[in-house]
Amino acid sequence: MAKIDNIKKASQLARAIASDISIYNTQAIEDALKNDNLFTALAGELDEGRSLFHDKVSEEICANTNIFEKAIIDIIVAGRGHIKAPIW
Repeated sequence: MAKIDNIKKASQLARAIASDISIYNTQAIEDALKNDNLFTALAGELDEGRSLFHDKVSEEICANTNIFEKAIIDIIVAGRGHIKAPIW
């Protein structure tokens, strides 16, 4: 199967992966934000998502954009500003 070589489609995939991580790890994300260790606490889930993204998206897009990382911030972090956390 051909890899995604369209930035819009790659962004949609990244957002879908981030959304799945967000939905299935709601409590862990909230706890990690409160403890200021989000990227450590979710390292396994984020690595798995990143790996899936890299498997499905062209090397050029992966190497030259931060689409996956932006989706993580937009989907997982930004929507939880109501949580009392040191990051805010």
